[in-house]
Amino acid sequence: MKILNFGKDGGEESTVFGFFMLEIKSLFSIVFLRFEGRSREAYHSHAFNCLSWVVSGSLREQHLDGSVEIHKPSVFPILTRRSTFHKVDSDGTTKVISIRGPWSKTWEEFIPGFGLKRLSNGRKEVSL
Repeated sequence: MKILNFGKDGGEESTVFGFFMLEIKSLFSIVFLRFEGRSREAYHSHAFNCLSWVVSGSLREQHLDGSVEIHKPSVFPILTRRSTFHKVDSDGTTKVISIRGPWSKTWEEFIPGFGLKRLSNGRKEVSL
């Protein structure tokens, strides 16, 4: 559980920082995210479903199939499902509010040229 905690979101190599208002992975999380420029080259799925609102800035969401979505500030949320396989870049600094649902035990990451891996809590690699 995290309460009023600040840190990287997505592992040490991530360019995203989070201020975790409340995170109880078995139930839900509320987090303010700050995206800074380009993301890692890793496409990823999620351990949770979430709703997010861009507060300021602009995000470029690139899916593994090559499609791209641009997200700007809006009252309408961005729905990210566990099955969404993407990477997200920011045009400068982008601030986002996100409400996440309960975490599943695993999610996946794909780095072109290196392949697919399955991750669990703490970004530990587990067998596919």
